[in-house]
Amino acid sequence: MPHAIRIHEHGGPEVLRWEPVEVPAPGPGELRIRHTAVGLNFIDIYYRTGLYQPPGLPFTPGSEAAGVVEEVGEGVEGFKPGDRVAYGSASLGAYSEQRLVAADRVVHLPDNIDDATAAAMMLKGMTAQYLLRRTYRVEAGDTILIHAAAGGVGKIVCQWAKLLGARVIGTVGSDEKAEEVRQLGCDHVIVYSREDFVARVREITDGRGVDVVYDSVGADTFMKSLDCLRPLGMMVSFGQSSGKIPPFDVGILAQKGCLFLTRPTLFTYTATREDLVATAEELFEVVGSGKVRIDIGQRFPLKEAAAAQQALEERRTTGSTVLLP
Repeated sequence: MPHAIRIHEHGGPEVLRWEPVEVPAPGPGELRIRHTAVGLNFIDIYYRTGLYQPPGLPFTPGSEAAGVVEEVGEGVEGFKPGDRVAYGSASLGAYSEQRLVAADRVVHLPDNIDDATAAAMMLKGMTAQYLLRRTYRVEAGDTILIHAAAGGVGKIVCQWAKLLGARVIGTVGSDEKAEEVRQLGCDHVIVYSREDFVARVREITDGRGVDVVYDSVGADTFMKSLDCLRPLGMMVSFGQSSGKIPPFDVGILAQKGCLFLTRPTLFTYTATREDLVATAEELFEVVGSGKVRIDIGQRFPLKEAAAAQQALEERRTTGSTVLLP
């Protein structure tokens, strides 16, 4: 019988349990997939702690994985048993050896992208795509600030933004991580543990500010990030790894230069099949060409997902983490 990580109550990493599960035949519009690699993301922790509410308890976390189609449900077209596939915006359930998933959330994997790379990049890479190409369309000459530049999304954003001709400023927590992102093309790296990132951004930009801030940290950086923007700049808050952002007076946006603020999600940007496929194909193109490299910093057995989540929470990871069934 296949196994999966199950969560019966919200809490710390210790609530992740490795349990046998039954996986029935796929229903109409579904695929049964045998996972070969599973991605780890901060959103998984949000669901574990209850910051984000799952459909119910118990549940299996995870929204990103790669694998092989084992069985195709009624009415599904374009997939057959044996196909290599991946997903990054499906319903919860990726922390499993096998699962059912809606076929319209799944895409075919090209031959030049291996399963571990796919699991490491689907959610994070498609997030980078919509951030850079749709939320704020980065052009040559733009200056961007990316927080957590050494993280899974951050490393992809750094490379892709440089490919687009942007000047990239990144924040990191250590000198080791600073060197990693410099090697990816980050023009200026700020170690926030000892530097005032607002002052450094103003210095780097000669007081102008950046065109866009990509902030997945949340509570610890949100207000200061607004101070890094030029007038009419855009604040993109796409995560909250340091905690939930408290309510604030929207009049502050006017006071700081008529700023734009958005809180996007991958699930909205890939809600239609057309958008999902287009997003994935652009990601496959830049990764398959070698222009953007996916860094897998850590690999854990899937049954040790608790240790993997703890490492991510404690900021002991770099790049992407992959869980192996």
